[in-house]
Amino acid sequence: MTIKAAVIGAGVMGSNHLRTLKAIGEQKVIIAGVADPFETNRLRAMNQYSIHGYAHYEELFDNEKPDCVIIATPTVLHFDTAVNAMQRGIHVLVEKPIAATIEQASQLIEMAKKQNVLLTVGHVERFNPAVRELKRRLSAHELGSIFTIHTKRIGPFPARINDVGVTLDLAPHDLDIIKFVAGSSIQRLYAEPLQRIHRDHEDGLHVTLRMTNDILATMEINWLTPTKVRELRALGEHGMFVVNYLTQELYFYENDAYPIDWEPLKAIKGVSEGTMTRLKVMHAEPLRLELEHFIESVEQNTPPEITGEDGLWVLQTINDIFSSITMQQTVTPNHS
Repeated sequence: MTIKAAVIGAGVMGSNHLRTLKAIGEQKVIIAGVADPFETNRLRAMNQYSIHGYAHYEELFDNEKPDCVIIATPTVLHFDTAVNAMQRGIHVLVEKPIAATIEQASQLIEMAKKQNVLLTVGHVERFNPAVRELKRRLSAHELGSIFTIHTKRIGPFPARINDVGVTLDLAPHDLDIIKFVAGSSIQRLYAEPLQRIHRDHEDGLHVTLRMTNDILATMEINWLTPTKVRELRALGEHGMFVVNYLTQELYFYENDAYPIDWEPLKAIKGVSEGTMTRLKVMHAEPLRLELEHFIESVEQNTPPEITGEDGLWVLQTINDIFSSITMQQTVTPNHS
């Protein structure tokens, strides 16, 4: 069975989706068309991939009748576009964040159930092979008890982004991964912003999160650093895992406990520097893995790994971060 997929929005992210769908191949998926109100974007996509293009997504839905749609529009348009698709029985992958408001996200989840269509959210880092290998090893208790998780997502200022700050643009990635890796929700959080370059929004963010399973997580995010870093560190009783998202590398730094002969010191557990091992990771493009999973879910009518509820949780936590920034105090989330 070949799935017909449409893409709404032919900007930077939409273009990446079109490229990836083309790479997956027509034996699995056919690009039914693209919709974008901006003629330059639309024509570029039409010419590059030899597909039909529409200024309005309703015309695309009516004429091409896709099985599924990828929504890569500005966030404020996610809700209306997804609702229109689901009302027609079209399965939906919407880029993060799932919607502009919690109320909209909740309505999308309910509509997907009512219409019996799939709804998934583009938290693409979940499909990074290094992250998935880390999760496998943590689930096998290779680190023992996990003490802390630290994420770093820093880099230069992106001139193309002017409507949001780092909290909405970057924090959703790390929030989803922290919950995924920790296997836990948040007990409380505290956030501090920076605004040094961006005219209207925060361009730096530090967040401390106490997870319900007592793991302490921290997030460092900014558009102020002259070099791009995408990293996660998980520290535990047996050592530390380090993930490099960009190179898809996973390292393990062993906690090398030296033998102790003196009886009074045997009860004291120390930490010492041990062997560093680069672990094997089968590299693959996360976006391709995400889209292949979506296409397979549509074909087999099976639940996607990342649900609408996952997207809602991230959006709720983003709101908690904004509340912490506004009130300048610790916030206790009222969602699990």
